[in-house]
Amino acid sequence: MEQPSKRKRTRRKKDSVDYVNNQEFGEAVAEHVRGVKSDEEEGVEPRPLTDYVGLCLYKIANGLSRSPNFINYTYREDMVMDAVENCVKVINNFDITKKTRTGVPNAFSYFTQITYFAFLRRIAKEKRQTEIKQRVIDNNSIDMFAEFGTEDANAIGESIVERMRHRNGLWDEDHWVDQDADKAPPKKKKRGRPAKKAVTNGPLNEFFGEE
Repeated sequence: MEQPSKRKRTRRKKDSVDYVNNQEFGEAVAEHVRGVKSDEEEGVEPRPLTDYVGLCLYKIANGLSRSPNFINYTYREDMVMDAVENCVKVINNFDITKKTRTGVPNAFSYFTQITYFAFLRRIAKEKRQTEIKQRVIDNNSIDMFAEFGTEDANAIGESIVERMRHRNGLWDEDHWVDQDADKAPPKKKKRGRPAKKAVTNGPLNEFFGEE
């Protein structure tokens, strides 16, 4: 019996637009964190992020947003921006002394996790907003959103009905009238015994008498 083959883990290729070199990125983040701590000790304004670190944070968020779990959300760009903002806020909390297998701080894994939870928070927020909008629509009439006079309200209602009729073939006015005027409702067929087949003269007819 053949064993099921294990699914290979696909990695982002180096020529991908969202590729981030973990070692170089980790060294750049560590250098930034050390510089910020040095600035704080000297009492000067902390230095800003370098363009390279900022671009890597964007690539991490954008690459994760294109995974099957998140790619179909219409607000994917908002998810990416939320993740980048969260990463910038907590970048100074990155522990550069934490030991890893390669000896370099694993910044890629750290910020990928932050990005993932930022995505989940944005999705939950958007779902709450959608539920609120739906409740407002369900529990209020059209007067809640705009003021109309009696004639205007009737005209709007008629236009909505007309749109529905044109979109639905069954509400085609001409076709509907023709159906009612020309075609009578179908009659129900009575259920009876199946008709007997005609008996032809054969070799066994002499054994049966006529009724």
